[in-house]
This record gives sequence, C-alpha cells and structure tokens, in this order.
Amino acid sequence: MARGDQLSRQWKIIQRLLAATRGVGVSDLARDLGCHSRTVYRDLEALQAAGFPLYTDWVDGKNLWSILDSVKRQPPLPLHQMELMALYFSRNVLKTLKNTPFASALQTLFEKIVATIPEDTRAYLDSFEETFTVGQAPYGRQKEVARWIDILNTAILNRRLVEMTYYTISRDHQTRRSVAPYKIWFFKGFIYMVGFCHLRQDVRIFTLDRIKELAVTDEAYDIPAEFNIEDFMSTGFGVFVGPPEKVKILFKPAIGNYIREKKWHATQLLTTRDDGSLQFEVEVAITAELKNWIMGWGAAAVVLQPQSLADSICKEARGVAENYA
Repeated sequence: MARGDQLSRQWKIIQRLLAATRGVGVSDLARDLGCHSRTVYRDLEALQAAGFPLYTDWVDGKNLWSILDSVKRQPPLPLHQMELMALYFSRNVLKTLKNTPFASALQTLFEKIVATIPEDTRAYLDSFEETFTVGQAPYGRQKEVARWIDILNTAILNRRLVEMTYYTISRDHQTRRSVAPYKIWFFKGFIYMVGFCHLRQDVRIFTLDRIKELAVTDEAYDIPAEFNIEDFMSTGFGVFVGPPEKVKILFKPAIGNYIREKKWHATQLLTTRDDGSLQFEVEVAITAELKNWIMGWGAAAVVLQPQSLADSICKEARGVAENYA
C-alpha cells in the first residue's frame, strides 16, 4: 500500500474522532473509510505510537474510540489540536512570504506552535511533507520594505497623508508625491500600497520596493464613503486597474479545458461553441497584464472584442515574428 494512502486514511481517522461527541466504533470507521476493521486497528495503533492521545470507552455494549482535546503542553490560546496541526502544515503554504518583513514573525509563531506538539506527533506530521509541497516562489526583495510597512501602518491607522519619493520604471524617473494610503496589499510575490495620489489626482497602486523615501505628515485625510477597495481591485486582471471594458476571447478546443479548470476573474462567463471552442467573456481593464495573459496562449487565443485590443495584440505579434524573421 502506498504511504500516501495510509497517511490520508489516518488523517481522516483523526478528523472523524475529533468531530465525534461520544467516540466512534472501529466498524463505523472501517465502513466510512472503505477498508477492513483490522486496517483501522493498525492505523489507531500507529497514531497512538505517534503520540496522539487516543483512548477507548465501553458505551452501550460497544467499544468507542475517542481523542483528547488537549495535548502534552497547552498553548496560551485555546487552539484545538486540529487547528494546531493545520497551522503546522501552513508553514509550507506561507513559504511565499519568505524574505518579507513578516518572515521573522512567522518563524517565531511556528516555533511556538512546534513547542505545543509532542515530538512523536511532530515526526508523524512531518511525514506528510513527503506528499505535499508548495511551488510558489518566495518573495525575493527586502530592501526598506519592512520600514515602509511600519510607516504606512501608522499613517493608515491615524489617517495621515504620507510624502514619498517614488521611482517609476516605465519612465526611469523619480517623483515626489503626497499620497493618502488606503491599504497595504500582498499579491503574487510583491507588496503594494493602494492610495489616492495627489500628484495624479487618482487612486493608484504603488510597489513598496520602488519607494525611495517615505514619511508621515500631520495632514489628515478621509477615505471617500463611496470608495470600496474590493470594487476598485476587481477591475484589473492582476495588479493594474482602470475603466472596465467587455472583453471576448475565443479559445480553440485544444486549450479550452485549461481555461475551464480555473477561475481567472470574478466576472468571467464561459460559453462552449458547437465546434468545441470556448468563448471567454470578462469585464476588465485593458492592461499590459491582460495582453500578456492572452499572448501567453499563443495562436490558441483570438480576441473577438474590443477591436482595439485585437489590433494591439496583432501589432505585438507582428513584432515578435519580425524578431525571428
């Protein structure tokens, strides 16, 4: 039997015992898991050997298995054992925050979590890492970001404008700006600040890595009552936002299934045509991120609407072809 199957079954047993109010019989566990009672007994013995506090009670002529809600050392917070284990596993998911200002705080948090889990149980949980990994690359830039986050937190909490010097890559130029910071946002490996820029007289998104100088001022600001951060971010196909437009893209049958299996945007509408091709409709801003995403599918994607987007991608495609001519 594969080690992954055994771990999966034992994990289900733990969840079943934690959810039970008066214990669970071996025959019931075997029925739920679709295996023999002898297999369940072996799994229960393995869990006990790993340090899980399992015990049995004779109830109404039946031997019921249960698990204690406590562990060897209780944490200061009233965390359930399953919550502790979930936090322990989440350290893999949070690898994407490596090198961010949050990394050191997360490290001490997990050290405290580890201290509450018995050593034998911890070794058992570590075995799950043989079948579970996280592929997202960690955050790669540190610089002054930790300082900027502290300053922006102070400004946001006290509703104070910030003065900053900001570097714009596209123009290779630094500008001095007064900004009302609304939110700090972590997205796809970068940390951003969303706020109203007085220089541009609009709500803009700034990458914290490109801030050269930052200071809180004494000038107060209010976030407009009609402004909603979720609505603002929803117009983009990634980080960049703008006025939304209806976009229609036709994907050839060979690539349609890849598009169907993921939610690309909250407004997307998918329609399968008679020839098996897939029509993808979405209400988003026309940004470089959207164009790059469409071009990433190569000849399998054709923009139907708007014509301006189709012309822009056609021009870009010609440029790519000329590079290889």
